[in-house]
Amino acid sequence: MTPPASEDGLPAPARYQAFAVIILGITLSVLDASIVNLALPDISRDLGASASAAVWVVTAYQLAILALLLPLANLGDRIGYRRVYLAGVVVFTIGSLACLFSRNLPMLAAARALEGLGAAGIMSVNSALVRLTFPSSMLGRAIALNSVVVASGSVAGPTIAAAVLSVASWPWLFAINVPLGVLVVFFGRKSLPFNTHSARKGTPLAWADVALNILTFSLIFLGADALALHGRTHESGLPLPAVGVLAAGVVVAVIYVRRQRGRPMPLLPIDLLAIPVFALSMCTSIAAFAAQTVSFVALPFLLLQGHGFSHLQAGLLITAWPAGIVVSAPIAGKLMVRHPSGLLGGVGLVLLAVGLALLALLPAHPTSFDFAWRLALCGAGFGLFQSPNNHTIVTSAPLARAGAASGMLGTARLTGQSLGAVLVGIVFGFAGAQHGPTIALAVGAFMAAAAAVFSALRVRAVKG
Repeated sequence: MTPPASEDGLPAPARYQAFAVIILGITLSVLDASIVNLALPDISRDLGASASAAVWVVTAYQLAILALLLPLANLGDRIGYRRVYLAGVVVFTIGSLACLFSRNLPMLAAARALEGLGAAGIMSVNSALVRLTFPSSMLGRAIALNSVVVASGSVAGPTIAAAVLSVASWPWLFAINVPLGVLVVFFGRKSLPFNTHSARKGTPLAWADVALNILTFSLIFLGADALALHGRTHESGLPLPAVGVLAAGVVVAVIYVRRQRGRPMPLLPIDLLAIPVFALSMCTSIAAFAAQTVSFVALPFLLLQGHGFSHLQAGLLITAWPAGIVVSAPIAGKLMVRHPSGLLGGVGLVLLAVGLALLALLPAHPTSFDFAWRLALCGAGFGLFQSPNNHTIVTSAPLARAGAASGMLGTARLTGQSLGAVLVGIVFGFAGAQHGPTIALAVGAFMAAAAAVFSALRVRAVKG
């Protein structure tokens, strides 16, 4: 039986067993966000659904995660991160099994939402479990490795899907989750640490707050997604239904935030947002992930339509970005011991901004090398930012609120990605597919520069 975690984490043998379980679980949940994208045409054809309806296979998963991250993180603070994590893996595995046997699109979308519920349980306490597992002297490197896994998993989905679909049909994309999920539960029960600092005191979890949280994030996500779709399809006029849904989300959000004030354990952790360095790190993360998403949507258009690269060539070139992250993130994990996280993150984000600006200013006839080194620079900058920023978010919160910090870490990433999708949709709506990618990359450079400013402000916040 694994002993409870202390301030110095778990002892060496148990530490690495627990971390292996944590890494495998987060890999499954992150990969599943993008692994089905390549299979959407096959799913649409086999289930007799339209292409636009098939997108709900992706949307249901993302929406469930975004709406439930904070409630499950709060629950982890109350009853223990281990329980929420293992329950999340169980639900995720059951959801994957349900996807495997779905016979129509509504069944598949519902199963994907169930998967998303499980993934939210995994993601919500992922960083909190890492904090319980490692001593403070090793925490920076552990978070760096965890960040590399999340970043790599975010872009590796289509590649893994292509390998699976070359030898099997799309249900096997979900089938592979089942044995891996069983392994995570089996070894997780033996190795994951128990909480020693549990925030059980205070008011019980209010279901009205949970409902408001779900409604807030659902309305904002669906409204933003509709705006982005409107821009990408180049439709004319103002999309009033999308604007209405987004406005309703903002109204509900105001009511939700007001209810959270004064609560000892707010579901939306406004107590943590009152910590200047935490709030600045959240702003940094949202802006940086918005820049990354803008770039990842624009780059295929630029490579395939703008410069005539093949799908294989474009895929190989884009791989330079995650390769840069893999190289720089461990270096950042070592440097953060001696240098302020705000400074490291600021330097990394400046590199990201420069890389995106250079991509927007490419010559008329660029070579593969012209793309590759710029993309590698972007990845290296992103990796240099992500590990120190995540470390600051996780460690600036009290240990008893590590779950809330972990949930906000995932929420910042998903919020930034949603914001990036809206921005690129607006750009493409106004500029079209010909000039849109270049302008979108310039917008991404601006967002990265804004993130660098937020990161640099953290140095002063820490000193203050």
